[in-house]
Amino acid sequence: MATSVRDRGQAAIAVVIVMVALCAIVAWSLVVVGDRLIDRRRAQTAADAVALASLEGGRPAAERLARRHGAEIATWTRRSGPDGASKVVTVVVVLGDATASARASNEP
Repeated sequence: MATSVRDRGQAAIAVVIVMVALCAIVAWSLVVVGDRLIDRRRAQTAADAVALASLEGGRPAAERLARRHGAEIATWTRRSGPDGASKVVTVVVVLGDATASARASNEP
């Protein structure tokens, strides 16, 4: 089988097309994973802030701060210690597809 001059290099074009497609798939995957990681971090930051704000301001302060962070409170509980002065707040927030929980206390 003889190859003509016109047939040489045709495989290189196919390889380049496949490489470009693979690079696009990898780039898209990195964007998706990055977005999920960012949402998870933002949700945790919101949960931490909401729990701390709840110690002094209660549920209303928690709701305001959650809205500022673009999150919603899924659960919120506050329990008082035996002395009545100590408080422990536990929250779960949802931000996008991410869920995060936090616990704050004014106990030493």
